[in-house]
Amino acid sequence: MSAVMITRKVRKWEKLPGKNTFCCDGRVMMARQKGVFYLTLFLIVGTCALFFAFECPYLAVHLSPTIPVFAVVLFLFVMAMLLRTSFSDPGVLPRALPEEATFIEMEIEAANGNVPAGQRPPPRIRNVQINNQIVKLKYCYTCKIFRPPRASHCSICDNCVDRFDHHCPWVGNCVGKRNYRYFYLFTMSLSLLTIYIFTFDIVHVVMRSVDKGFLNTLKETPGTVLEVLVCFFTLWSVVGLTGFHTYLISLNQTTNEDIKGSWSGKNRVQNPYSHKNFIKNCCEVLCGPTYPSVLDRRGLMQEDSPVSAEPSFSSGSNPVPQTTKTTAPLIPNEHTPDDAKPSIAASAEKNASPKEEKPPAPKAPPLASPEADPEASLAKDKTH
Repeated sequence: MSAVMITRKVRKWEKLPGKNTFCCDGRVMMARQKGVFYLTLFLIVGTCALFFAFECPYLAVHLSPTIPVFAVVLFLFVMAMLLRTSFSDPGVLPRALPEEATFIEMEIEAANGNVPAGQRPPPRIRNVQINNQIVKLKYCYTCKIFRPPRASHCSICDNCVDRFDHHCPWVGNCVGKRNYRYFYLFTMSLSLLTIYIFTFDIVHVVMRSVDKGFLNTLKETPGTVLEVLVCFFTLWSVVGLTGFHTYLISLNQTTNEDIKGSWSGKNRVQNPYSHKNFIKNCCEVLCGPTYPSVLDRRGLMQEDSPVSAEPSFSSGSNPVPQTTKTTAPLIPNEHTPDDAKPSIAASAEKNASPKEEKPPAPKAPPLASPEADPEASLAKDKTH
């Protein structure tokens, strides 16, 4: 049995490092931990389903038919922004190839020189100038690259993400350069939807209570109590998150930079990415160009895979044994093992052709001697 190398074409997303999951042949990219994302879907869809089932029929007749229409539009927009944030590439940076990593290591060693034993090597940092200000580029030991400005390595997804904001378990993905605007639109529209449902839940209870009483209203619409509780507890967190990111967008700053205090630390370094203008910062973050992905997830690459080759026999026939030629000498010598000498001599006799065999030599007649002739020896005994 032998191994045969077979070359086949595979998509690049199948060989990408990191801790991401891919669906739809690489078109959908998410983190591996998606449990909280399913909870987000359940809360949004469940709350809206109860609102459409209990409140919308009554409000459309007694108040305005546009109430359920606007709720449907808002719900569809929230779901679109959520799926767009969760299923997209946040801006993952490809890792260095082995040749590139080796070259970078050689450059670093040449720049740092020989480090004495027992001393830590200097940090791997490069300085670049952005808007007349020095910004440090840190080296990623996992991806073997110098990260671009504002990029950071996500420990959950195990990838470097460009303009890394944070890893959000509620959307099941990182939030970075390519999906930050959709994340912000999701939080803002979800805040509006939560306020909308919570407000009309109260209106519905008040209008029914005037005619049938408060307790009878709760008995007829049991889903209203559940909607009010869910909206009340999620309203503060969602609205607060939207307000926090509105503040960050006005400063052209990320959550990672705000937590680390990159532009408000001891050095009091100013933010080189801010335009010192609220409108310009918002336009750059929310209305800037859409950056393409640098991963090429659906590109093709060749992969060599070993396959065991087994002998195939036709049905109803006996397998044909494979013969092997030996290069052992026909005449045993001192270099031939003892256990191999009989087999070599036997194979030499078996392989010899009839033409090459020599005829047997004629036997010589026996010598005439007294010991050889019995009659002569008998006569000799009589004379004696």
